[in-house]
Amino acid sequence: MIDYNSDVKAILERILKSYGVSSRPELAELLKIPLPTIQNWVARQSLPGDYIVQCALDTGVSLRWLVNGELANVSSDGVKHPSLKGKKLHDTMLANGGRAVLDRIMHAYGFTMQKQLGDLLDIPSATMSAWVRRDYFPGDVVITCALDTGVSLSWLATGHEDEALPNRDLADQLIPSIPARKLSGGTLENQPDVSFNLSLFGFDLSNPLYIQRGSMSWIVEGGAQTIGNGDWLLDIDGNKDIYTVSRLPGNRIKVTNNTSSFECSESDVNPIGFVILTMSKNL
Repeated sequence: MIDYNSDVKAILERILKSYGVSSRPELAELLKIPLPTIQNWVARQSLPGDYIVQCALDTGVSLRWLVNGELANVSSDGVKHPSLKGKKLHDTMLANGGRAVLDRIMHAYGFTMQKQLGDLLDIPSATMSAWVRRDYFPGDVVITCALDTGVSLSWLATGHEDEALPNRDLADQLIPSIPARKLSGGTLENQPDVSFNLSLFGFDLSNPLYIQRGSMSWIVEGGAQTIGNGDWLLDIDGNKDIYTVSRLPGNRIKVTNNTSSFECSESDVNPIGFVILTMSKNL
């Protein structure tokens, strides 16, 4: 991920030039933020990315130039936000944080799972989950994504409808695909990925898997490994199936499906994932 905090003072000087002001007090008045806040940015070498994004969209200057002083073309360069400015723009950005901005970042990269984004930018899954819970706007990640992918900074920051992903069909990107497996004879057979918008159900899964057998299908969270009560995809002596699990005292569990029911130690089974959603065909 881009480390733009290596020289906050220089970035701040470029922000001053972009807005056409000559001092930090003038910038504080313009942005409606306390002057000590700006002074702390420099002292702590930590400038919030959302103000860099706002400056690029307020003034139309190059995002790359703001970040590192280089003049290079990205899709947002020289383009202001079409309808928002100043505090209204900043408030709109913050209001479109959390799940909304995370989804746009993933769409821009072409990812379908948060784990892919985390692996690319070295961001823990717990951190991204915290963004969602707190409706947080990760300005540094928005900057990195815009420079990495060339998507519209305006769309990425605000979700404004008149902005779009370049060279991609946004409608296709909005319906992600997840890995699919066919459950047959105790084995999992690879199948073509399926398009499934998990956000319709309010799910935030790090490693989703679509399992199908006959008229039944399941969405499994492959990242879940600690067995609890509920339905699970288990591997028992090399045979895989969907089971209902009930925990018992002494680290023992009761395992049940439509053909068998038994008790065993938790260590006797290998959990592949927890069943999040069960679906069946009526025809």
